[in-house]
Parts: sequence; C-alpha cells; structure tokens
Amino acid sequence: MKNICLPSGQMMPVLGMGTAGLGEAIAQHENEIAALRRGLDLGMTLIDTAEIYGEGGAETLIGEAIANCRSSVFLVSKVAPRNATRLGAIAACENSLRRLQTDYLDLYLLHWRGPVPLSETLAAFETLKQSGKIRDYGVGNFDVEDMEEASALPGGEAIATNQVPYNLQHRNSEWKLLPWCRQTGIPIMAHSPLLQGELLKHPKLEEIAQQRGRRVAQVAIAWLLHQEVIVFPKASSIAHVEQNRTALDLELSTEELSALDVTFPPPSKPIALLDNW
Repeated sequence: MKNICLPSGQMMPVLGMGTAGLGEAIAQHENEIAALRRGLDLGMTLIDTAEIYGEGGAETLIGEAIANCRSSVFLVSKVAPRNATRLGAIAACENSLRRLQTDYLDLYLLHWRGPVPLSETLAAFETLKQSGKIRDYGVGNFDVEDMEEASALPGGEAIATNQVPYNLQHRNSEWKLLPWCRQTGIPIMAHSPLLQGELLKHPKLEEIAQQRGRRVAQVAIAWLLHQEVIVFPKASSIAHVEQNRTALDLELSTEELSALDVTFPPPSKPIALLDNW
C-alpha cells in the first residue's frame, strides 16, 4: 500500500475505509465486520471513524473487527465540536479508545469547527499526545483562514492533516486550501469521495468506467488518488471493499483526466470550502 508521510514522520496509507453509517443496524453487523476484515486483508489498513457515527456504534464495530490485529491498523477517530473543550476532548478520546478496544489512536481529529476556542482543543490534543493516547492530531473541514488561525496557536504547528469534502463534483478546496496545505506540508484527507453515491450515476464517469472495464466508483477514487490525497470510501460490503481496493491500480490517462476536468471543472474564482455543500 502506498503511504503519505505526515509532518510528524508517521506514515499513513493513501487508501482506506470509511465507517460513517456503520454499526447502526444489527442485521448488518456480521457483513460490516467481514467487510472491514477483508479490507485489512487487502492492505487497506487505514480505518476512519468518529464518535458521532452511530453514537459510538461504528467505533464499537471497529473494535471487534480489529481485536486481533490492532498493531497493523492505522486508526483515525474524531471528536465532535460539542466535546472539544480541554477536558471534554480528553474524556471523548478515552471513550473512543474504550469502544475501539485500544489504548491509542494513530490520528485524532476535531470533526469540524464549533464554538469551543481552538486553543482549548489543541491543548487537549497536546495532552493526549504527550500521554501516548494519540500519535498525531488534526482538524476537519477547515478552510484556509481556519488553518492559518489554528497553525499560529500553541500546538498548531503539530496539526498533521485536514479532512475536507473533496470529490469530482466538489472541488472547492483546489482554489486556495489545497495549495496552502501542500505548501505547508499538511496532507489532505478527502471525505465523501463518491458524494454519498451521487457520482455513481454520472454519465461521464459511467462512460470512462465502461471503456476501461471498471466500476464508476473505481474511476472516481482513482481520480482522487491522482490528486495525491488520502481517500477512505465507505466499507459496507466485501464486494465494495474489493472494488475500492482496485482503484489503487487504476491509472487514468491524460485524455481521461482532461475529459473529467471539462465535465467537472475546477473552481475558476474564489470559493469557500463548504459553499454549495
């Protein structure tokens, strides 16, 4: 599996599995466990989750799935803004660790910015890092102005990543945020790579997928990987996980990339990260 180096030097897989929506239906429990374990077998050792997914249900599910292989998993979870105070973030992390049946996270993120001062959240993250409960920390859904503010605070220099919405239909980050993060050496994690399934029905993607003998999801994920960001599509079934994994081996041609730029043009003027999201 190809990796991206975080500012700390820790290596993070470029392709993994997302878990939003998992752990919510008892009838799907065994299928979801099997999907996660199949992904790990295929080298997709990055698993992204959050305390709000299924009110902790996704973390509990993951804890069961990785019980015998924790050391080989790059585990990411997120604290909800309402819990991101200095004491609240520490307690939230400890609750996540308990559900995940582990004593550390490889990466812990502020899910999105809320009313709590960033200085409090960063102080909590520093405490968690110093105690060994997290190895790295980062943020989610931060635009450039947020990143600049956070980076200037104590602990801000250690922000390891920014997880933002990024897919063919939603390329807002390319105007200013993506260049800024690349210049400062902060990798981007692209959430919603398939736009909650909306991209799976797009004619241009269907055309390229058919020509290449691939699935639409593989084309959309391959495009994101070409942008050198970290991608973690939802892992809800073995079949989908297997299809997602093969996107890593799909190299889109110059002509295909140009055609996608025509169909899904990058921003041509200043645009906020979450506009039209």
